[in-house]
Amino acid sequence: MRGMAVLAILLTAAGCRPEAPKAPAIPLGEARLAVPGGHIWSKVSGTGPGVPLVLLHGGPGFSSFYLKPFEDLGNDRIVIRYDQLGGGKSDTTSDTTIFNIRHFVAELDSLRSALGIAKWHVLGHSWGTILAVEYYRAHPDRVETLTFGSPVFDADAYERHAAELLATISDSAQRAIRRAEATGKFDTPAYQHATEEFDARYLWHHPVQADLDSTMATMNQGIYVYMQGPSEVTIIGTLKHYSATALLPQIRVPTLLTVGGEDEVGPDLVKSHAALIPGSRYEVFPGAAHMTPWDARDDNVRVVRAFLRSADSTRAATR
Repeated sequence: MRGMAVLAILLTAAGCRPEAPKAPAIPLGEARLAVPGGHIWSKVSGTGPGVPLVLLHGGPGFSSFYLKPFEDLGNDRIVIRYDQLGGGKSDTTSDTTIFNIRHFVAELDSLRSALGIAKWHVLGHSWGTILAVEYYRAHPDRVETLTFGSPVFDADAYERHAAELLATISDSAQRAIRRAEATGKFDTPAYQHATEEFDARYLWHHPVQADLDSTMATMNQGIYVYMQGPSEVTIIGTLKHYSATALLPQIRVPTLLTVGGEDEVGPDLVKSHAALIPGSRYEVFPGAAHMTPWDARDDNVRVVRAFLRSADSTRAATR
């Protein structure tokens, strides 16, 4: 110990300072992390020097396959893609006691802690935007920026918009949906065909077939129905009256909101939410449905890349 102290004095006298210890490198590749209820799967990719980015998929109960395009940002920064507990490559579960926002926020922060990241960019899509904004509410000091893709910050307003969109699909599909909602029987072929017609117009136009197949094969229907409902148009789960509109004006980090021009969420609704967030950016991808990472792949990656680079530059300039 005395020798180290003498060395430090000599280095200081010579105009040199010992280098500060470097933070441990974030391990690349796939991993599994124990969380309450099971293990979650994650994949860390990229080698760029920018602040790391974490991707929060939609659902709930779905997976991150459709967020793969954002791994293209790896030449700028570390990118963390993971599957929330219950879906995708993570452990499945039927435990409804953890089908709630609080669990998924804690799960996300467990991943951050395990990777040794002090602060990261957070990108959420659809249900993932609820998780992102609630994570910010709980841990604002751990969030560098927020990107909200097709956000759902007002479930009642979303449901009203979905009802308007229903008027644009076939009469037979509309009748099937009304019948199912009146009887509570959502497992009929007629209802399934009707919701598939809606999805084809407003959920996705150009899916990556292999990733869509993987998504549907690993979907946790139990979580989706419990928190959302039987489909994108019938909201009867625990998120039915969710609202984050009171929180949006309190956001104090750079924020980007994106939406497809033919998105089930609706550009007007997303624009109204962008107006509540001080200094936020708003971007529409014409012709894209809800799954903009598929329908507007290159434009979506380009816009997010520019936003994150700008935030990193501002951060560096103020250090």
